[in-house]
Amino acid sequence: MTCHVVPKERAGVVNPIFTCQPAGAQFASIGVKDCIGIVHGGQGCVMFVRLLISQHLKESFEIASSSLHEDGAVFGALNRVEEAVDVLLSRYPHVKVVPIITTCSTEVIGDDVDGVITKLEEGLLAEKFAGREVHLLAMHQPSFVGSMISGYDLAVRDFVKKFAEKGEPSEKITLITGWVNPGDVKELKHLLKEMEIEANVLFEIESFDSPLLPSKDNVNHGNTTVEDLRNTANAKATFVLNRYEGGKAADFLKKKHKVPSVIGPTPIGIRNTDTFLKQLSDVTGKPIPKKLVHERGVALDAIADISHMFLAEKKVAIYGAPDLVIGLAEFCLDLEMRPKLLLLGDDNSKYVEDPRIKALQENVDHEMEIVTNADFWELEDRIKNKGLELDLILGHSKGRFISIDYGIPMVRVGFPTYDRAGLYRYPVVGYNGAAWLAEQMANTLFQDMENKKNKEWVLNVW
Repeated sequence: MTCHVVPKERAGVVNPIFTCQPAGAQFASIGVKDCIGIVHGGQGCVMFVRLLISQHLKESFEIASSSLHEDGAVFGALNRVEEAVDVLLSRYPHVKVVPIITTCSTEVIGDDVDGVITKLEEGLLAEKFAGREVHLLAMHQPSFVGSMISGYDLAVRDFVKKFAEKGEPSEKITLITGWVNPGDVKELKHLLKEMEIEANVLFEIESFDSPLLPSKDNVNHGNTTVEDLRNTANAKATFVLNRYEGGKAADFLKKKHKVPSVIGPTPIGIRNTDTFLKQLSDVTGKPIPKKLVHERGVALDAIADISHMFLAEKKVAIYGAPDLVIGLAEFCLDLEMRPKLLLLGDDNSKYVEDPRIKALQENVDHEMEIVTNADFWELEDRIKNKGLELDLILGHSKGRFISIDYGIPMVRVGFPTYDRAGLYRYPVVGYNGAAWLAEQMANTLFQDMENKKNKEWVLNVW
């Protein structure tokens, strides 16, 4: 019995698991206060990504476009960037940070975004917006390489690289959450508060779980400030929860400003949350309080109620962002489940070197396949043509039709989730996230037992 890591065999992509790099940069940008990004490309590069994020978070927010057309694609379109910056700053007087996010078309034609930023700083900003704090930064995000995950990772690095400024050492840590939900940010801040640890959270999107107020202001903004970004150079340490969604920023801070870094593990499940809290304690000297020990016990009790009787031996396929997929697989193994197929949706060659994947290869005692650069065809082909039997699917909403077509129950987790209400509000990290996630899986299996009349009598006596 072995765990194999294999690349997708086909050259083409059928129904991709991920979208492109600029989407990751756009998601990072909405976490910064007084920031509106300009996507330098066609309007669709903003419209479809903004729709996807809005469908997931059920909130509105602002991202701009240079609205590239055919003439710009042939002759260059830096004039569109200049116009976009002028209009944006004129219309939104509060905006301080403007990342200019390239796309496949503008990278192919070779628009010199760095050069136009210098021109704007010396011209437009110095003349029309003199005395106003404005920061322009280039984010090179060609869509023909990588994915939204690498795009997010690069964007976090670019924000930190632009603003990190050495000053007086701080006792605060920097916590780079990665691509998570508002509920995850809230849970992480709760863990930090209980341990009495001060942190700058990158990126602060808890506010996207926002109230509807009499003012009718329904536009959301992140809460990570320019000052927070500057202080990343002075932090006691950088904690990156997701290796592929913030690791580049931690490497930069370590090399440039000598800030120690702690990379992962993603605190999904009891074991990984234990490790995360132990790392926080080791770095800061703060003890793990009894309240968190109590929360751990509550989560363990909830898991013990369902794991052996209902989750053990259940065969599961997991797809999505690599850190999420690996964390979910580790949690499922702890619940006595059997992850059979892990689908990682881009071609990052470093996945095979990931110590977590190597640990799976060394320790898993059943047949497991990890497919890199995967798409949904890989999942459907194995179910339809290769005899893969599954009890459960874990992943975002784009895989729902495979679940429906083959009658396999599915728990929505990851981005984007748009066919279930309010999931962005609930964490999958921490002890509370572990209990919620285990119960979600159990309840989904219970519903499937009822629908298929499969031993549903057990639920009467449980």
